[in-house]
Amino acid sequence: MKKQLRAALGNPRLLLFIDRLLFSVGPAINQPSTFTLLIAPPGAGNIGDQAMVESFLENTPGDIRIICHGQQDVSIPDQHAERTRVIVLPGLIYGHLLPHLRSIRVFRRLLGRAQSLAITGADIMDGAYNWQASTNRANLAWLAAEAGVPVRILGFSWNGRAHPQAVTALKRATAAGVQLCLRDPVSADRARADGLANVTDVADIVFAARTVNFATASRLLYSLPAQCDYALVNASGLIGRAPGQIEGYVRIIRELQYQGLQVILLPHVCRPGGDDLPVCREIHQALNDPRIILIDQLLSPSEIRGLTAGATLTVTGRMHLAIMSLYSGVPAITLATQGKVEGMMRLFGAEFLCVEPRPDFAERIVAVIQQILSRPDDLRQHLHSKLPAVRRLASRNFDGPQQEPINQEELSCAYD
Repeated sequence: MKKQLRAALGNPRLLLFIDRLLFSVGPAINQPSTFTLLIAPPGAGNIGDQAMVESFLENTPGDIRIICHGQQDVSIPDQHAERTRVIVLPGLIYGHLLPHLRSIRVFRRLLGRAQSLAITGADIMDGAYNWQASTNRANLAWLAAEAGVPVRILGFSWNGRAHPQAVTALKRATAAGVQLCLRDPVSADRARADGLANVTDVADIVFAARTVNFATASRLLYSLPAQCDYALVNASGLIGRAPGQIEGYVRIIRELQYQGLQVILLPHVCRPGGDDLPVCREIHQALNDPRIILIDQLLSPSEIRGLTAGATLTVTGRMHLAIMSLYSGVPAITLATQGKVEGMMRLFGAEFLCVEPRPDFAERIVAVIQQILSRPDDLRQHLHSKLPAVRRLASRNFDGPQQEPINQEELSCAYD
């Protein structure tokens, strides 16, 4: 009974009704705009979420206020610390009525001084993981737009099976002027088919990142011979425990070793409910091979980019590790879930790098590894040729939709 009551008090329709009453009073503060406001992704142990926040900081001038659920959700790099303030509002997106009321009052005051509002969309807008949170984000966008604040939902995917309430909330938001930045052409087509307006084709904002840390990669790889070729392997905690996954990764890593590559196991998310590290450790133990390096800590996004830049290829269950590999033109074979990877690979004309996590996934990945390593320079040149256009698309998250159109036909030219 208590659980049902909490669910009822946290229903997005109820929260929006209360919010509309509160916002009907008028602007909370009549002061000049002084900062840009960002609603951060869940974060807290997710390198991809941290990478999106850091890319936003690197591409957004002036003072910034970041709203997050918990104090540990995001880490602010030293170079941005003086102009950035983190504001913890635990009830804004995930809370039921009373915590939400406390948070929405603060949010309303912040909007009174905000130049604009950005919401990190990622893969959390279509309701696939948590429809209430997706709907609440869209409702916050609508409230801000109705209050006269320019709003943009940054680079997100759309899985084609969106929750009806998430769709309804986004339609209302776009009717008020909210700009939707869809991070791949497949997602953009799906969003338009679902009746969403104000859709701008972009790429993931991490492709617009500006920092790469090579020093940490050198330290982690100090034991390897000079000029050693290596591959990065990540097993997602979300799918890595499915039947046959551990054995499949053992098969993949043995093939990489047969091809003469040093293998580095790399977690990308370390938090409850989807922790990569235990799965990576299990794979490491199953192999029982001292030549295989297990990185047992989460690196910063710039450190990951430094590590991926020197890799021959990456095998990953995490999309943002794939993005940070492709960022340097490094092939990333990616286990595709939620329909969010295929469109990103289409930007590079490299859809063959997507592999569904079916029982035969290991053999299919092995085949792709063999294909890549048969002509590694050709594929790298192909990926590098696509990067300038992909980075221009990523910049649209920050510069607006009124730009010269990107040649989608050129982008989608397939690698063969």
